Amino acid sequence: MPSLFSLTEIANHHVDVEASLRLYFSNANPTFPQRFFSYTLTEITDELSDRINETEMQSALTILARVEAALRRDYLRRCKDKLADDVSIAFRKIHKARGNHARLDDDILKTWYDNLGNSERVVVSRLRGMLKFRHWMAHGRYWNHRPVHSFQDVYLVADLTISTLKLR
Repeated sequence: MPSLFSLTEIANHHVDVEASLRLYFSNANPTFPQRFFSYTLTEITDELSDRINETEMQSALTILARVEAALRRDYLRRCKDKLADDVSIAFRKIHKARGNHARLDDDILKTWYDNLGNSERVVVSRLRGMLKFRHWMAHGRYWNHRPVHSFQDVYLVADLTISTLKLR
């Protein structure tokens, strides 16, 4: 399987893009006078804020996609390796019915949730809640009540999920 970017690499990319935006929207940008010729300071600040918000959402979506990939790879590995733990046994039952098309929330995350202790369930619950944000992002952002999660929140929950479930 192809290698996946780590959460740290995604976070580093996010930091670089945000720093680049801040530089671009500053007087240190050699093209600043031409680019922002007719802008007021408020317009420049607002546009920068919009670009940073968009970058936050794109980076959060990338993090959530990375976690989904780790969960699906783990699901397939547990099915293939025929591990004897409760999660693997439950995954094999799902695999028998759905094959490689297990549903992320209803099958994989529910199985994890059902087989964890209370403190670990909190992590899975938080991730499941963030999937609404992912759906909002991935499906056109057309409904009014968008779930709000910062990049930092998504990163922390993703990191906790990967370490709690010992995903690769």
